[in-house]
Amino acid sequence: MAEKEINITYETLFDLLRREKNRAELQKLSDTFFEDVDIYIKEKHAILKDQQMKIGMSAIAEKEKTSKQIENINNMLKGLLERRQQKIIDMAIVKSRTLSDTTDYSALLKEEQEMFNELVELLNRSKKKLLLHLITKPEFIEPKYEENESKELETTEEAGSISKTEETKPKIKEAEETEKTRLIRFIYSVPKFLGHHLDVYGPFEEDDTANLPEEIADILIKKGRAEEIKK
Repeated sequence: MAEKEINITYETLFDLLRREKNRAELQKLSDTFFEDVDIYIKEKHAILKDQQMKIGMSAIAEKEKTSKQIENINNMLKGLLERRQQKIIDMAIVKSRTLSDTTDYSALLKEEQEMFNELVELLNRSKKKLLLHLITKPEFIEPKYEENESKELETTEEAGSISKTEETKPKIKEAEETEKTRLIRFIYSVPKFLGHHLDVYGPFEEDDTANLPEEIADILIKKGRAEEIKK
């Protein structure tokens, strides 16, 4: 069986690093890149081991040259992977913020795809946890505004941009029919907030009524922001 052709060389690694540094988008690599690099490095270490068994001035010079080359290869690989990791982190942040599928992920290697998916999941989970914590704080009460002053969503950028000329009249977002809901009346005004699925609710004024998801309604009732209206 013929040996697999390896397309990794010192020069190609240098070129890959240069392109990854100079271009904003993630660069396409061979699907077997990590496997090829592993074989290439092992070959270099085998050459060095063979050179260490030789004697003479020329052998010493060759050994030093190979050792330096291995060191440079390690540095290039470190720089390449760190640059790609930063781009993948940025891609995960965009994915978590926008929930968009328009980004091209074809340059992700199999090993990198796993890292990307875990990052997006972690960011989404953390965001939901923090936002849920915010709306459960008893001190999270609508601030006072001057007349005609716009009210902006201040919880997080992920909620999307809220126009400063947007009307401040409450917008009651009904939960989907398949989700358990509760009809509540607000005892105090409550600013806009994000629900479990990152839906925007409110703002609500005192005596406003809304049919909200059961989990959100329970939180508002428990914190004394609202009371349930028995059907």
